[in-house]
Amino acid sequence: MNTFYLKSNKIVLSAERGFAYCKLTKLKKIWLFNCSEGCQHYLAKKQIRINQISKIIIAEMNTRNTAGLVGLLSSLSLINKQSALHVYGPTGLEKYLELAKKYSQTSFRYNLYFHALKVGYIIENNNYQVFCFKKFEKKPKFEFILKIKEKSGKFKPRRAENLKIQAGPLYGKFKKGLKVILPDGITINGNRFNTESQHGKKISLIMVADEYVTRQHNETF
Repeated sequence: MNTFYLKSNKIVLSAERGFAYCKLTKLKKIWLFNCSEGCQHYLAKKQIRINQISKIIIAEMNTRNTAGLVGLLSSLSLINKQSALHVYGPTGLEKYLELAKKYSQTSFRYNLYFHALKVGYIIENNNYQVFCFKKFEKKPKFEFILKIKEKSGKFKPRRAENLKIQAGPLYGKFKKGLKVILPDGITINGNRFNTESQHGKKISLIMVADEYVTRQHNETF
């Protein structure tokens, strides 16, 4: 098992045999990569609230990756999940879910959206991105890179006020960290008025011998 605790970004990524989960504390969301048999039991053991699962990403169409999926979807309905759930996977997964609902006579009380996986960014928001790429072996499967975006420093107007710089258009340039020439001809770097930026991070999720291998990199985007 590989677990990353990225406190500055409030994210926990834990890779188990056959699946991985990503806990985004700031968003109060869980992203699940694959849903193997026993996945739901393991999450309960770790006191992970399954109603916080907002995205499930299936890397490859096989029994190992999907054995716990229908059971988890049914459990979410039983606990009266209100928010929408987004499922990402190979094109055959959508048909699999339709047949599972039909023959188990199960209906979900929440909105379920399916997204066919493709190479490129499949998830993008203000804080996180998931990049998907395809690996061809006997049959295609997908692997992922989770990116946490760089967080710009916060502008501290008091620092500018201490230098007798009045509030105005210059403050907007300082916020962007730009170099500015003051009326007296002095060049000043806007970064001196901002707190330190937090570098972005990149985490690779690669499936090796039925187990996710994760690796963290520091990176500026």
